[in-house]
Amino acid sequence: MPENNITYQQAFREVQEIIDEIESGGVSLDDLSEKVKRASFLMNICKQKLHATEQEIKGILDKLDTRDKD
Repeated sequence: MPENNITYQQAFREVQEIIDEIESGGVSLDDLSEKVKRASFLMNICKQKLHATEQEIKGILDKLDTRDKD
């Protein structure tokens, strides 16, 4: 799946898997940096998607508020 099409749920799930793997000691020191970079990338995707959803909901609520005032 292309990285720009990853869903919030997929990104979040992969971050959880990385955290679990690190906490269980299943990541070698050689791989730790790459895992942390990947988790950071995925968390940024989650943050962007949450922000976009927040803005969309705010726009919808603003439209509803405007209609109520008419």
